[in-house]
Amino acid sequence: MTFVSVIVFSALVAGCVCSEQLRFPAWFKFGAASAAYQVEGAWNVSDKGLSTWDKSLHDNSSLVRDKSNGDVACDSYRLWRRDVQMCAELGLDMYRFSISWSRLLPTGFPNLISEDGRNYYNNLIDGLLEKGIEPFVTIYHFDLPQDLQDLGGWANPQIITWFTDYAEVVFSLYADRVKYWVTLNEPFGICDLGYGGKSAPFLYSDKVGRYLCNKHVLMAHAKAYRLYEKQFKPQYNGKLSISNIFFWFLPATPDDQDVTDLTKEYFEGRFGHAIYSKKGGWPPKLEQFLAENSKKEGYPHPRLPPFTSEEVELVRGTYDFYALNHYTSRVVRKAQPGEEVGEWPYTGSKELGIHLDSDPSWNKTAVKWFTVYAEGLRSELHYLNSTYGVKEIIITENGLPTSDDGLADTDRIQYYKGYLEQYKVRSLCSKLHRPKQDTDAARIRTLL
Repeated sequence: MTFVSVIVFSALVAGCVCSEQLRFPAWFKFGAASAAYQVEGAWNVSDKGLSTWDKSLHDNSSLVRDKSNGDVACDSYRLWRRDVQMCAELGLDMYRFSISWSRLLPTGFPNLISEDGRNYYNNLIDGLLEKGIEPFVTIYHFDLPQDLQDLGGWANPQIITWFTDYAEVVFSLYADRVKYWVTLNEPFGICDLGYGGKSAPFLYSDKVGRYLCNKHVLMAHAKAYRLYEKQFKPQYNGKLSISNIFFWFLPATPDDQDVTDLTKEYFEGRFGHAIYSKKGGWPPKLEQFLAENSKKEGYPHPRLPPFTSEEVELVRGTYDFYALNHYTSRVVRKAQPGEEVGEWPYTGSKELGIHLDSDPSWNKTAVKWFTVYAEGLRSELHYLNSTYGVKEIIITENGLPTSDDGLADTDRIQYYKGYLEQYKVRSLCSKLHRPKQDTDAARIRTLL
């Protein structure tokens, strides 16, 4: 998602249903997150190459409501020292930022490594470490080099090699100091939004391109993980994962439970099951459902490309923690025959034949479909732990969209307070903050 928020929290939050106070354990980490295109600016400084976001917004400024773009943004490329100082002033434990592929590799390929790009990220990493702040690096956050997009982007299987080569450069430059990594941020956003006309490169190929991209992002992640595992982990002992966005879904009625379960697999399972499940591969029920849809529509092959047995083993287990981006929840209802279905992932899905809505009791926000249901986070953590048995979850994004630029953003404060309370209900009542006592427990930290 594109909501970037920085906020500092009190260590004590009231309102748990348990009797124990909501005091966070020593290993709980607070942080802030950003993305290169959203903060760096300097879009054409030095030898930086053009990204898909650069081209998209230069070619069509109306894609953004106020016609702004990331040419200057927060000017972090120039003001990185002030960024580091603000992180220190906020008392952050971690700062998550992404590396711009086209800034570090202007051609998209490792034949040319930008000296200025390399120095910028070196300075930022070193500056954070000097302040005692853990750098948490995302290798790719939506801004593909335009030259690679012109060659097919994430729909071209060669991107698996291109991304792995890029990741190797990043690891070789920064793995000596960076211990937490995300390979790809929100593959759902890369594929479903990027090939659904809602994010760069703003293509419309939800029947085919979306699913080609789906497999390729998982393969690219896995190749990068295996590369780090073999060449860098023995020396630097860092942790890697892929960051998945996951809306929580609830059934409108008991009769909608099955389609709600399918929606969870479609939203999260397409990007999580192959990595985190014991068997790997696509979620079986979802794979069958999409194959049947493809056959009904006259396609000779499944639109969701199958994994080979070798690919299943390559991807399965390529994680050291679950990186979760959570923002909101939706209510799922089966569409009636002939009923118009809204746009995925906000108000419906034609592929699944569903409507998505909010419960009337949930607080509204500046974005019509985005409502606040903090309990969804707790349910989601239960789901991930019971579905995959993951031992560590890091909340790599969480935030609230507002239309008010003022500093008295009480709505945002209440949003974070509510979500932190739900985390503590989960961890205190289930004893998930005591992994040494319960081997099935999840160790959960948050990076907001």
